[in-house]
Amino acid sequence: MDGLQSGDGGVDAGEEKYRALALDTALSTLVAVAVYVVVKVSLDGIRQWRARISVLIIGSGPVGLTAALVAVRTGKVLNLTVLDERYRTALLCRPQQIALDPRSVKFLLGLGDRRVSGVLAEHPGTEETKGGCQGAARYQEDYLRRIPQDDWPRVIVVADGSCGDSCSVLGISSDYTVESCHAYGANATIERLDQRQVPTPEIRAHSLFFDLSAYGVEALREQRNPISKPGFHLKIYGTFRNRYMALVSPASDTKMVRFLRHTANSSVMKNIFHQSFNAYKTDIEPRLNDMTLYHMQCSRRLFEIQLSYRRISAAYIEGDNVAVTVEGEAARVLNFDTGCGVNLGMRGLESMGTFIYRTATAVDQNDILEALSAKMQHSRQVAETFKQTGLTESMYD
Repeated sequence: MDGLQSGDGGVDAGEEKYRALALDTALSTLVAVAVYVVVKVSLDGIRQWRARISVLIIGSGPVGLTAALVAVRTGKVLNLTVLDERYRTALLCRPQQIALDPRSVKFLLGLGDRRVSGVLAEHPGTEETKGGCQGAARYQEDYLRRIPQDDWPRVIVVADGSCGDSCSVLGISSDYTVESCHAYGANATIERLDQRQVPTPEIRAHSLFFDLSAYGVEALREQRNPISKPGFHLKIYGTFRNRYMALVSPASDTKMVRFLRHTANSSVMKNIFHQSFNAYKTDIEPRLNDMTLYHMQCSRRLFEIQLSYRRISAAYIEGDNVAVTVEGEAARVLNFDTGCGVNLGMRGLESMGTFIYRTATAVDQNDILEALSAKMQHSRQVAETFKQTGLTESMYD
């Protein structure tokens, strides 16, 4: 009996020793894992904090310069280069009026500097970021070959407009998707050299109907659709010297819209813009008359408003380890001038800061490809959102 009890005590002691050993091993493993995680997170944090890349921006228009400001504000840019075909003097002295909607203003103010134009003209070199605007230059196939390998940009932002050829040089597909905005429009411009280049607030008029009885169109007798925005919507904007007008109507099959879409008489649209300008112009502006009407140029008829956007708006050049993104009118363009076209380009830049940060802190190629995929998805979302609400915000409201 005593032998049995002594055997049981030895077994219990062995089990207790085994439990203690297992507990010590588990605690040691847990401490080792915790130390590894802390060290890895610390090293990753230091690596991300120290990560800096070179950025090349092609085009120094409003979108290109804003992209430069966004890049600098990420704190991840070591060298910033802006290329443009025009000389610096021409860039700084060019007259330009830009209409920003509240969302774009909020986006720019969120970058943290109200002196946007001064910062965009040339970002001054600092200890961490060196940059500038190179005039009289354009991106060509041998541009990267002329600079040292270590100074190659990791990110290229193409913002050279709808007529630029940088995308083709970089090998980005030129395939576009063209989709209707379910509206018809027309544009007109008036240039009066005797007036000053004074910016003016935009003028909007809604629910317009035109008397086209002289052309055999009795629009007033037609039944109007109560669901859609009734009639035409007019916007007058620009300077006293250069006045611009945009006329838009939601897609419909009324007699007036059909007539204005298919008329071969170019004087019809000219008379509409003529009368509309005189009716809604500012009080201090001179009226248009038969003698000054030749200063006006306008669309011959209503046309379908369409948005064209690139199917591929971001790419990765594997051999050179360069990520490329296309912005502004180089990525998406509307065939109708609303006077707020730059805002569409600003929408694409809302994801630019995140894209540059993720590219700068990428561990491998997969991280860069994920950043490019997210950028392309945002670009497609910008186009889809504009199709749904773009004309409503810029013309209908």
